Amino acid sequence: MFNAPFLSLLAEDSINEIIGQAYLVLEKVGVLVENQEAMEILNDAGAIIDKPKQKVFFPQKLIEKCLCTAPSSIALFDRDEKEKMQLEGNNVHFDPGSAALTILDWQSKRIRKANTTDLIHFSQVVDSLDNLAAQSTGLIASDVPREIQDRYRIFLSLLFGKKPIVSGTFTHDAFDSMKEMLIAVRGSEEKLREKPLAIFDCCPSAPLKWSNLTCQNLIDCARNGIPAELVSMPLIGATAPGTVAGALVQVVAENLSGVVIHQLTHPGAPIIWGGSPAAFDMRHGTTPMGAMETMMIESASASVAKHFNLPTHAYMSLSDAKVLDMQAGLETGMGASIGALSRINVISGPGMLNFETTQSLEKLVIDNEICGMALRLAKGIKFRDGFSDDLFGEIYDGEHFLTSSYTLQWMREEFYFPGKVISRENEDMWTEKGEQSAGERAHEIVQDIIRAEPSVSLKKEIVGELFAIMEADAGKYGMDELPVSKSEIQND
Repeated sequence: MFNAPFLSLLAEDSINEIIGQAYLVLEKVGVLVENQEAMEILNDAGAIIDKPKQKVFFPQKLIEKCLCTAPSSIALFDRDEKEKMQLEGNNVHFDPGSAALTILDWQSKRIRKANTTDLIHFSQVVDSLDNLAAQSTGLIASDVPREIQDRYRIFLSLLFGKKPIVSGTFTHDAFDSMKEMLIAVRGSEEKLREKPLAIFDCCPSAPLKWSNLTCQNLIDCARNGIPAELVSMPLIGATAPGTVAGALVQVVAENLSGVVIHQLTHPGAPIIWGGSPAAFDMRHGTTPMGAMETMMIESASASVAKHFNLPTHAYMSLSDAKVLDMQAGLETGMGASIGALSRINVISGPGMLNFETTQSLEKLVIDNEICGMALRLAKGIKFRDGFSDDLFGEIYDGEHFLTSSYTLQWMREEFYFPGKVISRENEDMWTEKGEQSAGERAHEIVQDIIRAEPSVSLKKEIVGELFAIMEADAGKYGMDELPVSKSEIQND
């Protein structure tokens, strides 16, 4: 018998009410669609188009038709073609928060802009952390032109990391370059479709709008078989209604509109229901990702997606703190636990601070353990055969639970044993080891990882292809030489 905990903040009738409201919003209010190709696709499918206002009204039957073609399961594979993520049902996976502009520098304790070296170190650290199923393009390099920052992130991720990648584009011309890099690593476009290596985020603009760029990303992903991850981002009370339930209706409407555009482009293409909605703190004008209301709307949105039998995503397990302090642990731990119990398939956020703008390598190491504990929680309690038999032995005549064959058989499956960043020594042992904080221990682990020369296990010809693609793009924007060169890379 297996008792796995599950969190749902919505009863089935509440889910149906939210969906019904979202259908009405899409039919009566509509969505602003700035992409001409999407407008034509929607018009041909029977949506009601107001061309002067660029608004689209979605009939319920059209939405339900597209929901039927969206796949309920998506597999992601690493650079070596090994399956690493199965996005379906109650499976839970973590990946680092993506697209941070800055990094928390350990030495100065200050937040600064990230550079190429930071991105390489980020990939190295993420690759070494067992509880992160995927890597992400988690930082944006400030030492390359803004126009190529999106593709430069995935270029470095492919070179220095093996895990599947959660990424996305910032510019119209980036998609083709990024796709070509993925094909270079996988070997062919057909193999990339068969064994996806990356997820691309596609973000509607709140309220109820698809910009020309993000809509094109959605269309491009559908046509090329690259899993698209919808990231709805309303702010409760600012760019969405001021109640959690009202904002949830908007999240559902924006996701449904994305599913329709995506599935009309290519029925059956892989798509993930997700988002990064947030509370809006009117006292400070900030968007706290660590707020309980943020976590509640993420959890509830996943419940609606599960009603439709779609893979799920959320931005959780992160913090709005500016340093590695108790707030960072509190918010991250709560988010990871709620996300895991909500059975969200892709939980993005580990390593992040400061309202999704900052990454920390040390926090990544700590968060890896938080994710491990959350994953253990999600496994629940298993009633194994003979689970209480040891209580019926000679427990008062020298028999020990510690050395029982049953304990030895199941101990490693029953318990999650964290790495050395978590202190479980007694006080004397902790003192003897230098009385370090979790942050100090995490910094030592980071240094051990990045001290070694970064190695690239890709074949030289693939490395050459990646550099050729990236250098060609860089040259278009006046960059004659990349901050990283082929000669600096050590091939295994």
